[in-house]
Amino acid sequence: MSSPLLSFRDVSVRRGGAMAVRNLTLHVAPGEIVALIGLNGAGKSSLLRAAMGLETLTDGEILFRDQSLSGTDTPDRARLGIGYCPEGRRLFPGMSVSDTLHAAMQAPHADRLKRIAELGALFPLLGTILDRESWSLSGGQQQVVAIARALMQNPDILLLDEPSLGLAPVICQELFPAIRRLADDGAAVLLAEQSTATALAVADRVAVLHRGTLVLTEAVATLSHDRLKTILLSEGEQR
Repeated sequence: MSSPLLSFRDVSVRRGGAMAVRNLTLHVAPGEIVALIGLNGAGKSSLLRAAMGLETLTDGEILFRDQSLSGTDTPDRARLGIGYCPEGRRLFPGMSVSDTLHAAMQAPHADRLKRIAELGALFPLLGTILDRESWSLSGGQQQVVAIARALMQNPDILLLDEPSLGLAPVICQELFPAIRRLADDGAAVLLAEQSTATALAVADRVAVLHRGTLVLTEAVATLSHDRLKTILLSEGEQR
């Protein structure tokens, strides 16, 4: 495996007055998808937000290319090569898809057009909706736009927060193979996902969170599905 691109070392995060992540150590390497699995409130979103500089660490450190991100604000993390697609899409109201994508990349116009064309090859749907206003799109279409927006700067790692939430299965069947192709082309992906089956279908490794604690991390190829099922059922019973 390649050297880690993004590393969490003994990371703890407090959010809303409660400890959301506790003493977590995890890494993501180029070319791999790591799926964060856990019930709602397990700490998945808090971990991604901390990586993006949107939550403050109470302990530990986060490294990108072996350099600490301490003191690095969110815009600078994006410029370093960290892309982030939050839960809920949060598209700009009143803007067309094309304008949304152009606004997400600081580069000459020709370079932005080239990048949009590249993303259109990854997500064929994108080319058919560029002139439409984002608010008028279906949930699945909005998710494609939100992910494309996060990819406009061609980040080295993509942080995806619950991309399948509220989407029809047919949309997921188109979306997740594209995410897999991103990793196959060398990008790293940290995927927070409640749909275990969807995550396991594309991930290289799985990391299970329970109330902010990492309780399992293992390669999908060697993962015991019975063990994973037992852990997840135990989580539900303890809620």
